[in-house]
Amino acid sequence: LRERSVLLKKAPHIIWPMRFVLPHSPEQRPAWLVRCGLFLYDHLGGKDDLLPRSRAIKMNRDPEGAAIKDSFAKGFEYADCWVDDSRLVVLNALDAERRGAKVYTRRGCTRATRLEDRWEVELTDSDSGEVTRLQARALINAAGPWVDKVLKGSFSQGGKDRVKLVKGSHIVLPKRYATANSYLLQNDDKRVIFVNPYEGDKLLVGTTDIVYEGEPDEVAIDQGEIDYLLSVVNRYFKEPYTQDDILTSFSGIRPLFDDSRENPSAVTRDYVFDIDDVGGKGPLLSVFGGKITTYRKLAEHGLDKLTPYFPQMGKRWNENATLPGGDMSGADFDAFLVAFKCD
Repeated sequence: LRERSVLLKKAPHIIWPMRFVLPHSPEQRPAWLVRCGLFLYDHLGGKDDLLPRSRAIKMNRDPEGAAIKDSFAKGFEYADCWVDDSRLVVLNALDAERRGAKVYTRRGCTRATRLEDRWEVELTDSDSGEVTRLQARALINAAGPWVDKVLKGSFSQGGKDRVKLVKGSHIVLPKRYATANSYLLQNDDKRVIFVNPYEGDKLLVGTTDIVYEGEPDEVAIDQGEIDYLLSVVNRYFKEPYTQDDILTSFSGIRPLFDDSRENPSAVTRDYVFDIDDVGGKGPLLSVFGGKITTYRKLAEHGLDKLTPYFPQMGKRWNENATLPGGDMSGADFDAFLVAFKCD
């Protein structure tokens, strides 16, 4: 929650507040327990939290409850944020480049060889096949779902896989309610799904949580996930949806650290580091797990792990630095609009 406020200040042009309505389902959790959870949610973010507090609502009297069945009389409303995640990736790359980094896109790390005190890395262009060779005093393997594959392939490192791949799928439905809020729906298995406004006239519904054994590149929704998401939506919404209403679907992979838990929803969403060196030189830092809200803290903690190898490393500085385009102080939108030209 604290990091959410940091990111909202760093990138207010691609991160926006969103209101969530939680219809109360007493079969899953008593109202007092939900209220206590929201109280903690409101206050654990600290004094810098920029979002409004949660509140209790009467679903049949509040406009936000109009789309929900009358049997759900009570509800709660709370605030969170959503981010344009692809822009977040691009802006971090642009920021790194402005600070001296060289960014090589569309190049796979096809080989990494450890020399006496450094690494030699081979990058292969996925389009042309052109090979670029670089040398580095340290390497960070942040390949997400492919972190184990990169270790065993490009780095020739053996050992047990330490990433549990968990599939999350979404369906996109037509939006049939007028308000701009999202919904958080509790299911009878104690999980929750989100129903978010999407591209104006649609709803983004998800997500599932299923251990995935296949290739990350080939992930796709299955019929069981479709049935699961539709059943939760239809449990709450007055107007039912069928499979024929689904406009599209997509799936993604969460690369979670394998802590040997059977239930994928119970596997830690925190991140874990592994560092390997030879004689205190040529470190290879591998990142397991993590999530988008804590990506910046993960990066800071990763650099902390490398500090013994780079004693000249400076202090942390990133928390108060905006991403490109995010500095809104003194911004003159009218002047920008006048200067803006479109062919």
